[in-house]
Amino acid sequence: MQYVSRPISKKLHDYRAYSGQVVGGVLRPGDEVVVLPSGFTSRIRAIELAGKPVEEAFPPMSVNISLTDELDISRGDMLCRPGNPPTVAQDLDAMVCWMVEQPLRPGAKLAIKHTTRSARTLVKDIQYRIDVNTLHRDEQSKALALNEIGRVSLRTTVPLFFDEYRRNRHTGSFILIDEGTNATVAAGMINGPAT
Repeated sequence: MQYVSRPISKKLHDYRAYSGQVVGGVLRPGDEVVVLPSGFTSRIRAIELAGKPVEEAFPPMSVNISLTDELDISRGDMLCRPGNPPTVAQDLDAMVCWMVEQPLRPGAKLAIKHTTRSARTLVKDIQYRIDVNTLHRDEQSKALALNEIGRVSLRTTVPLFFDEYRRNRHTGSFILIDEGTNATVAAGMINGPAT
């Protein structure tokens, strides 16, 4: 979810819709959905695109969804089908491309932006660095320099709702941000939950 649409007007005095982009599957009025992180379920009452009702929503449409129940949903939450939920975890196994001069080292604390959800993250470990010329895994390297790619373990302050990048690039990707400068320092792809 990107936004809760609740206009204040006499015509729309009880209107509430949740705005966001569909990044997987097809949604139709009447479908049951689960709200993450709360786990509450509801049914889709209506779907609107540019203020007009539509019979279904699919990627990459940005739509307003009204539910049959009044639930507490806010930016960063996710609607999904009960039979196909994403992985929910705070420990992530990911590949990152480091994009600044100062090297990435274990113990680094950064902001993470994943879909519309923001959190903080700790780099627990750098498992290996990839030599882009030979594709060799350098497991002795414990830092990533500018433009290097490596596999890392991350721990986030809040659970993220994700799919593996190979399955869904929208819910499987993220960026890392230096909180002091607000600069994007890395782009990442989630392999799955860290074990």
